Amino acid sequence: MSQISTAEKARPFTRSHFDSVLTNRGAAAGCFAHLRFVAIAVLSACVAACGGGGASATPDGPAPSAPTSLLPVIDTAKLPAAATGWSGPRLEATSQSINAADVGAFRLGCTFSHMSFNDPIVYPGQPGASHLHVFFGNTGTDASSTATSIATTGNSTCSGGTLNRSSYWAPAMIDTTDGSPVTPAGFLVYYKTGYGGVKPADVKAVPTGLRMISGSAKSATAAQADVGRFACVGGNLGVGWQSNIPSTCYQDNQLIMEVSFPQCWDGVNLDSPDHKSHLAGTTGSGCPSTHPVALPAISYEIYYDLSHVTLSHMAKWRLSSDNYASTSPGGYSAHGDYVMGWDVATMGKIIKNCDNPSMDCHANLLGDGTWLY
Repeated sequence: MSQISTAEKARPFTRSHFDSVLTNRGAAAGCFAHLRFVAIAVLSACVAACGGGGASATPDGPAPSAPTSLLPVIDTAKLPAAATGWSGPRLEATSQSINAADVGAFRLGCTFSHMSFNDPIVYPGQPGASHLHVFFGNTGTDASSTATSIATTGNSTCSGGTLNRSSYWAPAMIDTTDGSPVTPAGFLVYYKTGYGGVKPADVKAVPTGLRMISGSAKSATAAQADVGRFACVGGNLGVGWQSNIPSTCYQDNQLIMEVSFPQCWDGVNLDSPDHKSHLAGTTGSGCPSTHPVALPAISYEIYYDLSHVTLSHMAKWRLSSDNYASTSPGGYSAHGDYVMGWDVATMGKIIKNCDNPSMDCHANLLGDGTWLY
């Protein structure tokens, strides 16, 4: 398997390992096996394998609106059907090996779960109160979800099944040409170490029930967009990382939306009133004294297939939370939400075998001869 790329070493959350994840699995079982190009592969194989194409989507209320709102108009009749996900744990032996690296790295592939106008962190118990979100992981996440319900109930669209019931969500991508929500082709979440002066050996497991938000739905300029970024990769030409949705990607590209989270925890609070201040970024020489507990550097990448997208439509893509004039590029409001729902023992293996010893566990490998499939 490939080493961590130079681009990835330069920043915790850079170019994706999706292609290498898929091509290096050989004949191993699992919904990602035998696939080459992730966007098309995940849509055609993983959605079916993980239970996609079920009953009609249930948006839990209309899109929020206001006389002065500049949010994209969404055609709720075009919401994609929710996935069923895996109902049990998915762990098996593997002959694949991990290797030493200058950072510790574990990556996990997931597929689309559902879309809804819910946000159990910002608008708990208020169905339909949020802009449209796209969810990955726990299939049961809705407006009434709690840290406990996410950790103990629900199926999962992630490799490993219910060994990872964590919930990951972000603003949905909207083609404003006709208000269509765009279904993601794939999702990759990273748990890594060795950045910002944090020693890999000092990193602790993500505590059960941790809830956090990174970024702001209110961001409306490039200067405010500090945690999300976009790129087009694959094919002969691409577009490098930038703070807005590119409008010049090619049909042989994949669009990536990336969100990164702060790594340092205060060691006490699993949430905070603003859902952010219990966490902090690194100082360059480790974690600040106010937030002394180093957690894995978590980020995720959402992939969109562009094979059937014209440039005229691409120029009209915006995030559901982009509440600013359409004369500015879409994407400045990129942000992400996270609720930890891992099986404690499995999370412990990731930290012990991958992150602490600076081992590259590639995708889904637990470093003990087993993997999540």
